[in-house]
Amino acid sequence: MDITNSTVFIPGATSGLGLALAQRLQAAGSTVVIGGRRAALLSSLHDEYGFGTVEVDVSDADSITAAAASVLERYPELDTLVTMSGIMRNEDLRSPDHLPDALATVETNLVGTIRLIAAFLPHLLTRPSATVVTVSSGLAFVPLTATPTYSATKAGVHAYTEALRQQLVGSSVSVLELVPPAVKTDLMGGADFGGMELDAFTDEVVSLLESGASPEILVENVQPLRWSERDGTHQQILEMLASRGH
Repeated sequence: MDITNSTVFIPGATSGLGLALAQRLQAAGSTVVIGGRRAALLSSLHDEYGFGTVEVDVSDADSITAAAASVLERYPELDTLVTMSGIMRNEDLRSPDHLPDALATVETNLVGTIRLIAAFLPHLLTRPSATVVTVSSGLAFVPLTATPTYSATKAGVHAYTEALRQQLVGSSVSVLELVPPAVKTDLMGGADFGGMELDAFTDEVVSLLESGASPEILVENVQPLRWSERDGTHQQILEMLASRGH
């Protein structure tokens, strides 16, 4: 991915990791289009940063279809999709009351990712060089007990990304997977899990994107989770995460 000269669509970039990455890519020279559900917030970010914007709800199939048509009509040179949208909710699996949260999480995080890729991949395959960036999590590799469905959807995104990458071998589309650790954002309403500072995370991600060394974008803080099975530390980290409680 050439971060200095790409045209990038990032649904889920109105706050947190998505907004920080959008700002960095734009500063590097790329054209950035952000997507989100709140029209007023999109308008404000357009005015402040000059991003292209489109309303999209990634839990809604028709919304994704309409957003893709709008983006591709306005930005036919689009060559990068970053599937940033996600929700994270606490769930007590001992009660069936968690099911609505579980289903919403699957619909947004996993099904939304699949639908976004399906909507944009035919176009990306026509470009001389293009990139799909999925966003999983360190919790794809060691789940957080308090957020089981979130962790499961991110494991699903990881597996789906590996299969997509293999299917696209020999095509013009590269497939990257951004694997964040805990980062200080408003993902769970401002909850602080002792994560990385957002600027430090984004600095490291941009450096890894520039290097192009690996299809998995792994900052230093996520390495223990990513390689826990290999290192024999999986159960230890699982219990440590579980001790943080609900």
